[in-house]
Amino acid sequence: MFKQEKDWNPELRHEVRGGNGNVMFNHIYSKGAELNPNMRLFAKLVLEPGCSIGYHVHENEDEIYYILSGKAETDDNGVKRILLPGDSTLTRNGEGHSITAVGPEKLELIATIISY
Repeated sequence: MFKQEKDWNPELRHEVRGGNGNVMFNHIYSKGAELNPNMRLFAKLVLEPGCSIGYHVHENEDEIYYILSGKAETDDNGVKRILLPGDSTLTRNGEGHSITAVGPEKLELIATIISY
């Protein structure tokens, strides 16, 4: 299956997981009709400076963030670090994380959630 960016399904979410501001979820492939039943999310996320996804724990699923552009601060099970383009994080079942757009530009990343 081939898709162009114009075919993505945008969804604006406010205060995701108790975070600050808005996060634009650009669903590249949609859950159900397009993704394997074990995939809950495959999307490009865009956060304006200062916006965040609040700390949350994953249960029966893993999540991968891959940074495309901008600068992020993550909390990975209590360990904070800065992520730059090309960096990634993997949050496994039972682990928690958050992410915040820091710096003057938008944070853009690919997020994938795989359930089991």
